[in-house]
Amino acid sequence: MAPPLTALRTWFALDDDFERLPADPRTAYRRDVWLGLALTVLAVLGTEVARSGGILWDDESRPTWLLYLLTVAGTLPLVVRRRYPLVVLAVEYGHFLIVGLTVPAVPMTPVLQVVYFMTLYTAVAWARDRRAMLLVVSASLLAMFGWLFWQLAVSTALQEYLADAGLLDDPPGLLPPLTALLVQNWLTNIAYFFGAIAAGQFSWNAARRRTQLAEQARTIARQADALQQQAVVTDRLRIARELHDVVAHHVSVIGIHAAGARRVLAKGGSPQDAEAPLATIEAASRDAVEQMRGLVGTLRGADDAGAPAGRAPEPGLADVASLADADDGLDVTFLLVAEPPGVDAAVPAPLGLSLYRTVQEALANVRKHSTARSARVTVRVDRRPAPGDRFAHGFVEAEVLDDGRARPGSAGTGLGLMGLRERVAVHHGTAEIGPRATGGYRVRVRLPLPEEAS
Repeated sequence: MAPPLTALRTWFALDDDFERLPADPRTAYRRDVWLGLALTVLAVLGTEVARSGGILWDDESRPTWLLYLLTVAGTLPLVVRRRYPLVVLAVEYGHFLIVGLTVPAVPMTPVLQVVYFMTLYTAVAWARDRRAMLLVVSASLLAMFGWLFWQLAVSTALQEYLADAGLLDDPPGLLPPLTALLVQNWLTNIAYFFGAIAAGQFSWNAARRRTQLAEQARTIARQADALQQQAVVTDRLRIARELHDVVAHHVSVIGIHAAGARRVLAKGGSPQDAEAPLATIEAASRDAVEQMRGLVGTLRGADDAGAPAGRAPEPGLADVASLADADDGLDVTFLLVAEPPGVDAAVPAPLGLSLYRTVQEALANVRKHSTARSARVTVRVDRRPAPGDRFAHGFVEAEVLDDGRARPGSAGTGLGLMGLRERVAVHHGTAEIGPRATGGYRVRVRLPLPEEAS
């Protein structure tokens, strides 16, 4: 069980930095003014009714206007109850103590009793400084219960009432009549004051909860917007990678063979001599168009309106060998290593596509930026990694090696390698890209395989 002071700090949220403010201050403060004025009118009317009935004023030495002035002084501070809740509480309870000692019947009118309850409730519900609130409320309660104790101790009104009613000589219940009235008085005041405090604290807690929920909703909305923007950027990057990887390979082949055909014709060669490079250009163009159509179909989605009923499947791991077989002037050797044998057929399509694009980009770079006449492509699929290997369920790897030198004046934009690294990052793999110590260039990408289905 928490110590009393700890429970008090928790109940009143003394360490919470939440400050309650009206959602629309102008409207809220305007309503406070109207409420204060309305209660003032009701209090004046109630005072006149009580005075006319002879139950409020019995001292002819004091002017009647003082009665109304004291009443108005007890209600008018409510016009700023939410602007200055603690100040209003101090003023109202000071009014109760001072007027209660001089004209006790005035603070006991029904409207002023409502006002005192409302000011205590407002102080707890709207005070912006919780520590100051606890201090002012505690001082007010101490003063009120001290006044009540003093009144009950020195006043003879209860004894006179019981004597006039004949209850002292013939008690109607188990308890002595005076004790019963004292207990009833204390219980009524405890319920009155602590009821106002509890209602105010519940209201403050509810406002804090609403504010937290609204802030959470705004945070969720901001995060959703950020995720949406991130999804758009990610999709754009994916499209850019696909376009680059599809186009770059074929355009480099077309460029190389177009230059070869031009040189043949420039040296006076026959059209038949240029037929082979031109045929390669034609095949590369058709292949590029076909892959572009497949890419567009993928981006549109099979369920999009207007999408073709069928489209060429995306290339995968099994299609990497076709890149080595292309007759494009570069002698490419292909090697597939699978452990255990046949495991390459179970490589997921996304991984296969990423490795295909990796090899495609690497070979395109060899053609454009290297003097190499040959390259070696090795694909490894291993479901039996060594103990402690980073990829616990195995990996699939593609490595492209060449032995050429960088071709002068052929520096690229770097977008292809950037897209390659982005693909690797998507699959949480590794990439080694750079020159070899023995000459040439290496591109090696390793991607983790998912856990095998049981």
